[in-house]
Amino acid sequence: MYVLLVVTAVIIVSLGMSFLAFSYVMRAETNVRYVGLQNIISEKMAKTIKGMETNAKNVFDEVEKHLDSPESVIAALQSKTSLAPDVRGYFAAFEPEYFKEKGKWFEPYVHHTDNSEFVLSMVGSARHDYTKSDWYVRAQKSKEGFWSDPYYYYDGTDMSGHYCTFVEPVFDATGRLACVCGADITFDWLTKELQRIDEQYQHHESLNKYVLMRNLGFFSVVVDHDGSCLIHPDNKKLPIKDKDMLQDLEQKKSGSQDMTVDGVPSTLYYGPIEGIDWALVVVVPRDDIQKPTLTMGFALFALAILGIMIVWIICRRIRYAE
Repeated sequence: MYVLLVVTAVIIVSLGMSFLAFSYVMRAETNVRYVGLQNIISEKMAKTIKGMETNAKNVFDEVEKHLDSPESVIAALQSKTSLAPDVRGYFAAFEPEYFKEKGKWFEPYVHHTDNSEFVLSMVGSARHDYTKSDWYVRAQKSKEGFWSDPYYYYDGTDMSGHYCTFVEPVFDATGRLACVCGADITFDWLTKELQRIDEQYQHHESLNKYVLMRNLGFFSVVVDHDGSCLIHPDNKKLPIKDKDMLQDLEQKKSGSQDMTVDGVPSTLYYGPIEGIDWALVVVVPRDDIQKPTLTMGFALFALAILGIMIVWIICRRIRYAE
């Protein structure tokens, strides 16, 4: 009996230490895997956004070269629309009375319609006094481009929807602010782009190299610095209420947080997207993360029972043999 107890203790301690070591390794592997994935997807989104900025700047540069007349401005806007077909529209909102004949509001807007053609609209008016808009006031004080806060635009047409706008002030040859130019991007397009990136990495060789019984299911969302969900798959909104995570988002820090998402216990890996005041969050079901550790735990438990039974049988035979 003494031998059985000693050997049983050795088996339990050995397999218990093996389980703890495996658990530690799996936590480290999971953290490296999904932190790396979050960084990669963030970089992809940053490149997408940067590409939109570059195309928009090309349009704005063309407007800057043609400030001699309203007609030249409109022609400049129309000439570069093919640079970024995913942009909903380009506009140039001019300072009041910049062109005397156009009065206080002159804002030509070249934009997509339902049939994907670009059309021209004049949107500046007393009803739409863009000079009082936050983006316009901010641009008047700035000499650099920036992304506006997300907003919802509604006019009862196909133009209605959630938008974000890249805005940049344009100055004339004398250094005077001539207008504020903008490029509108819909969240519908950004959502499709994020889903495309997710699908690419869900089947990527590097992510699927060591599956270890996991499904490796995840999805990504984009949140604003205040935690509000901007871009997400259908029915996958992310209500962020944790104070520490909200503080990290505000300060553009990276981290991870456990949270229940749509009734599913999950782990969130988050970090800032370079060049814009947003963060990308990768959401992973916790049971998928824990699957290798739980499987190993059951396997080691079964091995311990088997080892103890074998030792018990051997001890019993030795006892009877005596």
